Amino acid sequence: MAWTAADIPDLTGRVAVVTGANGGLGLETAKALAGAGAHVVMAARDQAKAATAQSEILAVHPEALLEVVELDLADLSSVATAAQQISAVHEQVDILVNNAGLMAMPERKTKDGFEMQLGVNHLGHFALSSQLLPGLLRAERARVVTVTSTVHHFGRPIDPANPHLEGSYQSWKAYGQSKLANYHFALGLDERFRAAGVAAQSLVAHPGLTYSDLQVHAAAEGGAGRTAGFWVALARHTGMTTEAGARPQLRAATDPGASGGQMYAPRFVQNGPAVRRPILRRVGLDDAVRTLWEVSERETGVTLDVFVVAESLRS
Repeated sequence: MAWTAADIPDLTGRVAVVTGANGGLGLETAKALAGAGAHVVMAARDQAKAATAQSEILAVHPEALLEVVELDLADLSSVATAAQQISAVHEQVDILVNNAGLMAMPERKTKDGFEMQLGVNHLGHFALSSQLLPGLLRAERARVVTVTSTVHHFGRPIDPANPHLEGSYQSWKAYGQSKLANYHFALGLDERFRAAGVAAQSLVAHPGLTYSDLQVHAAAEGGAGRTAGFWVALARHTGMTTEAGARPQLRAATDPGASGGQMYAPRFVQNGPAVRRPILRRVGLDDAVRTLWEVSERETGVTLDVFVVAESLRS
């Protein structure tokens, strides 16, 4: 039988952080984790939408343990504040779902001067994951799930000399780069977990073609080009619901049979039940991950060194 949220094991006592939990896949992910008993930290930029999302979850799960934390991934100071706020309340973090994202938008910069899609989809999550790392390593067996897209197949690895595509920006090119960065980040983080001998695991997930506010927002922004209306209509009429689209990341985050370094996605690429899919594009993977880490640490000023954090917790 197909895996659904009903297959999530009891998460009572676990802490889960979900970025972009105020709508779409993030809301469905937060709702399912809360329904399984987890204390869910809903990390979101739009606090009004987050409050509405919180009410929606409580209407379905009146006993849900929910906490809203303001997080703007386009502002590294906001990321640091959110991580500090979460860490001050929760000694450990059992699940981190790096879900929030932007798609195919006109060229724009984050507060820190990053290309917006790379800044929000990857660099903000890189900084957040690093700053929550002590809590993740204190958990018995934490899971970090980073959400990519099938568009990562068309993305190019980051060019250290021009990570923000200055002078060569194209909306879909930038989106593909950011989603490939998500893919490389998830796999690279798991490699570092294993090298450091810790129990935490990192997995990657993609939701397939899901009709959510991501497509609608991209079309409204105008960066998706002339085909924007077509893709919105396609997602509306043939795409999965957000409930179904969230299953790959939920399965990656909670299935006891899942392991670090794996990817979960729809069986038929864009549609279907959430299943484990093979890791592709292995040629040059190590070099791409190494470059990604170097660029990410350089741009954010944040070091993500699992071995150092693990040793500090052991001492």
